[in-house]
Amino acid sequence: MSVKGVHGSEFRRRRKFYDIQKALTKEPPDVATLRRMAISEGGLLTDQIRCQVWPKLLNVNVEDLTPAPGPELRVDNKDYQQVLLDVRRSLRRFPPGMPLSEREDLQEQLIDIILQVLSQNSQLHYYQGYHDIVVTFLLVVGSRLATALVEKLSTHHLRDFMDPTMDNTKHILNYLMPIIDLVNPNLHDFMQRAEVGTIFALSWLITWFGHVLSDFRHVVRLYDFFLACHPLMPIYFAAVIVLHRQEEVLECECDMASVHHLLSKIPQDLPYEVLISRAGDLFVQFPPSELSKEASQQHQAERIAASTFKDFELASTQQHPDTVLRRRFRDHVHPELGAKSVLTKPRTNRLMKLAVMGLTVALGAAALAVVKSALDWAPKFELQIFP
Repeated sequence: MSVKGVHGSEFRRRRKFYDIQKALTKEPPDVATLRRMAISEGGLLTDQIRCQVWPKLLNVNVEDLTPAPGPELRVDNKDYQQVLLDVRRSLRRFPPGMPLSEREDLQEQLIDIILQVLSQNSQLHYYQGYHDIVVTFLLVVGSRLATALVEKLSTHHLRDFMDPTMDNTKHILNYLMPIIDLVNPNLHDFMQRAEVGTIFALSWLITWFGHVLSDFRHVVRLYDFFLACHPLMPIYFAAVIVLHRQEEVLECECDMASVHHLLSKIPQDLPYEVLISRAGDLFVQFPPSELSKEASQQHQAERIAASTFKDFELASTQQHPDTVLRRRFRDHVHPELGAKSVLTKPRTNRLMKLAVMGLTVALGAAALAVVKSALDWAPKFELQIFP
């Protein structure tokens, strides 16, 4: 990169830092700007900033955190043994070179966070991979704040994954193939002939890619993006990964084992910023409401996370009035342009619309319609999901 390019990059970074701090110090905080900063290139920049912004994105009051639990939390806890096993297997999720004593202490904190959230929300059921999400919050914000953030996330964005059965999780996975079909029908048809289904993306979805990405910087960048967006955004990101690898897929043998093996291994050198931008574009162009119409082959089934997202985001508007965001949106988007032309609009307009879809269901935007139907679920394959 040239000297001029380095200086330009540093200027943009400083400007973003200034914009974030300005949004945080407003009363009430400018959540729309914080969402836009989390979505835009580079995300929230540092873990120190994430400690300030993630609570605002999840509408968590940092002044009213639950006290740390006592040892009685683990006594006769039905989830303790399974959580303990999963946490013991999570060594690679901690920074390399971390002293053993520090890692073991964090693992104990990780167990307590999970058990505390579950004990306070009896409707939630632990699933394998949940610890991969919780450990990310623990490493970024510490145990007490992580507990509050994970609890809010578990009762909203992750709610579908925490049912007694996997029915809602399967339904969400069913949105993967329609997105691919709308963008690349040839790739979709090839995958259908291979009968690969969508099980390869299960661990991506239910861990927010934390289980499959080795670089922690990439994980927290995706969390910035997902926390600022609709609960279904991870399935759009899964789709753009598959679309990005279309040449590799089409060169595969057209059988389930070969395609599954290829797709289940995510390359670690993906162009994350490009894919994040593409996922946002696809969400705006093909919102869940449109995909649900395509998915009307099955009975109507309301998705919990998508529907409770309305109440969650309406609560967020207490921090930033709808009317302000509505006015900003009108200033940037020409009303005569239809939804199908969003990919040709300037980038700033796309970010503004993503901020709208992330903040205000009250605006009635199509991108935030509740998902009420799903596609046929692919056959169940006995495949290793968590290696």
